[in-house]
Amino acid sequence: MPIYEFHCEKCGKDSELLVRSADWKNSECPHCGSKKLAKKFSTFASAGAAPAGKASGGGGGHCCGGHCGGH
Repeated sequence: MPIYEFHCEKCGKDSELLVRSADWKNSECPHCGSKKLAKKFSTFASAGAAPAGKASGGGGGHCCGGHCGGH
């Protein structure tokens, strides 16, 4: 089951819930118990993925990974 992010329209708090995608509308806010939850748009990251434009392993090809500015 995936983890979804929600915003409670009653208490105003955000929370993450582990729910089936088809059953999230029956979920309750863990803070106040309200069922007035709005599903938030969220992104996900793949484990071990390098950010766009960055080579994994520090990059730069120099002794310091290209971060010292001396190369």
